[in-house]
Amino acid sequence: MTDDVDTQVGDRLVGRVLDGRYRVGARVARGGMATVYQALDMRLDRIVALKIMHDGLGDDAQFARRFVAEARAAAKLSHPNVVAVFDQGDDNGTLFLAMEYIPGRTLRDLIREHAPLSPARALDLLAPILSALSAAHDAGIVHRDIKPENVLLSDSGTVKVADFGLARAVSATGNTATQGLLMGTVSYLAPELVTDGSADARSDVYSSGILLYELLTGNKPHSGDTPIQVAYAHVHADVPAPSLVQPSIPPYVDALVQRATARQRDLRPADARVLSRQVRRVRSALEEGLPDDPELTGDLTVPIQQIRQDSDYDDGYTREVTPVTPVSALRHETIVVPVEHGRPTGQPVQRKPVRRRPSRGLIALIIILLAAVGIGTSAWYYGVHRYTTAPNLVKLTPAAASVEAQKVQLRTTLANQDFSEDVPKGQVMSTDPRPGERIRKDGEIQLTVSKGPERYRMPQLAGLDLDAANGALASIKLVQGQINEQYNEKVPAGRVVAFYPRFDMVVAPNTAVNFVVSKGKKPIAVPDFTGKNYREANKTLRKLGFIVNRTEQYDAKVPEGAVISQTPRGGTLYAKDKVQVVVSKGPPLVEVPNVKRKSVADAERILKAAGFQVKIEKAALNIGLNIVAAQNPGAGQKVRPGSTITITVL
Repeated sequence: MTDDVDTQVGDRLVGRVLDGRYRVGARVARGGMATVYQALDMRLDRIVALKIMHDGLGDDAQFARRFVAEARAAAKLSHPNVVAVFDQGDDNGTLFLAMEYIPGRTLRDLIREHAPLSPARALDLLAPILSALSAAHDAGIVHRDIKPENVLLSDSGTVKVADFGLARAVSATGNTATQGLLMGTVSYLAPELVTDGSADARSDVYSSGILLYELLTGNKPHSGDTPIQVAYAHVHADVPAPSLVQPSIPPYVDALVQRATARQRDLRPADARVLSRQVRRVRSALEEGLPDDPELTGDLTVPIQQIRQDSDYDDGYTREVTPVTPVSALRHETIVVPVEHGRPTGQPVQRKPVRRRPSRGLIALIIILLAAVGIGTSAWYYGVHRYTTAPNLVKLTPAAASVEAQKVQLRTTLANQDFSEDVPKGQVMSTDPRPGERIRKDGEIQLTVSKGPERYRMPQLAGLDLDAANGALASIKLVQGQINEQYNEKVPAGRVVAFYPRFDMVVAPNTAVNFVVSKGKKPIAVPDFTGKNYREANKTLRKLGFIVNRTEQYDAKVPEGAVISQTPRGGTLYAKDKVQVVVSKGPPLVEVPNVKRKSVADAERILKAAGFQVKIEKAALNIGLNIVAAQNPGAGQKVRPGSTITITVL
């Protein structure tokens, strides 16, 4: 525990925010390809599990592309026993998956603590795993890495399967990640994955059979000093019957395990849904307390005359195929050890039944008749009497379906919920077994109930960058439509201005969402008004959206009211940017000289020399002195050149 804490303290990812959205929290688990952390989705304010690929995987472009494609495929799976995939991302080479957070433990933890389990308990754990795989196989997705570490057990008791598609993404690359995958999961790999890397739904069936064997016995079926030895055993050795380890296991459970783990894939159930039906038959036999069910065992037993070598597994050796006696048959043989003087004298031999000739032909006839009756009765019981036909419960409510099933001595259970465009919400959309198929009396029909049409409410996307908006769409199965780029004065470049369908509208999956994306502020060309009238310049610049800052100064060359200078004089700006304009106040002012007490002639001469016009007025009490008594503007004042100075003469 201390080591784990110390490791987390030094973990560079803890506390980091990935993709501007996920704040990485405490580490939950570490595997061969990735580490899982608890994280906070800051956009939706929810706790998620963040699966972060180990360093180096993000550098492989082929792996990154495959990783994105498989993550999107896995995100389409909507099933109560599948860990939901919300998002995938790449933060500067750090690849990650955002998934549903499941508080609890893994199936590996349960096996360590409680295995071997009873057959009933083992099958009850396997059933939801197969239900998840059935949904995946129906969607064309093969898991390829079924193992206890990928099965999560929530605190509420729900069984969830994780990592759909991830093994395919890794195995598609040529780097050492693939080797790590093989090393980590070799105990559960189907033979064909070892020999040629091919996989289909039957590969998941094989891994599920290995998982069942481990639940029943507490051990893996094949062991070795190296992973290669274990892989070789999968290719060249049959999985032994679990009853060799746990003798109380019935023969039909042995047959189920060995059928699922047949080395030739053609001998296995075609997919998880077929194996699930077989599991239910076996579970029903266990409920009846049957120590054996010859018909069921026979249906599940791999034909012993079938050549077990497949061309896929040819290693150059020729083998003689010897029929194998089923474990169930060995249980009923009588083994006798020859004894002489009270001590064993040799190897055990099988006692052969002693043939006695009947004393009368009538006795022989009676025996034959009784045997025929017994065989016929057994066949009728095992083949006909115990079975009935599954009724049609589609489009009934679960309660009504239960009532209809009880009428023919059957039970129902809610196995799944799924979306349907045709079946109203709350009604049965399908059953397993299907209507008309054979089912054991007092058996159980699994109901899949409609959740109604699959619909989602549009999230708020305005203001998000386009990648983040597409990530939000992917989590609710919507896709990007047309993109219209427009200039916008308020929304930064690359962010969503508007979208349709609009926020909070209800839409169907795969609806295309059209975006208006900001190109940022529109650049505006700045005209040059130097030397032109300020009023015209101010009007035009403001109309373009600029803010005009005016200052004034005297200028002998630029007429009053004209623009002396402008900053900037050209180029481009954006709306509400400032343009600085300097406006001429005309030539500089001239100081008025003092001409009081001077003669009219001198005053006139001085003022004209200074550039002024002169106006002469006589005082009201003019006494004929021709002396300047006053002037306006007064001496020392500054006025424009050429201004008129009025002098008053006595």
